[in-house]
Amino acid sequence: MKKYLFLTQTDTTIGFVSQNSSKIDIAKKRLADKYYIRVVNSLDTLKSFTRVPQKYKNLIRRSRKKTFIMPSGYSFRVVKESRHNLLLDRLRWAYSSSANISGERYNGQYAEDATEVIISEPNSRNGIPSTIYKLGINRIKKIR
Repeated sequence: MKKYLFLTQTDTTIGFVSQNSSKIDIAKKRLADKYYIRVVNSLDTLKSFTRVPQKYKNLIRRSRKKTFIMPSGYSFRVVKESRHNLLLDRLRWAYSSSANISGERYNGQYAEDATEVIISEPNSRNGIPSTIYKLGINRIKKIR
């Protein structure tokens, strides 16, 4: 179950979710040199990947639909109280990306053909992507 490419409604938009980033690269038809957002199910799981600077711990704990790029360069989003947690609680973490070809609009038929496991919901929507913040030593910079 851990190495499949899932098509599911994430906390923000319809997306590809997998613990294998190369499967998302193939589905999105993009080069492998880009990084993906790592979505985690809890702050404890986040601690296993990176150290959160003391100054930002409160901000990250209280955030919703926000992605943070850590000083180490890795990006994370903690998902809480969402239907997406049903999958994340089983995986603990996964790479996440929108379900479209890189640089193009969402195409439902293509997304279904490119994936291995489809987790459908009655109210699936292609919503607004998460806001991205880069955490620096002295300040926070909004990226998206």
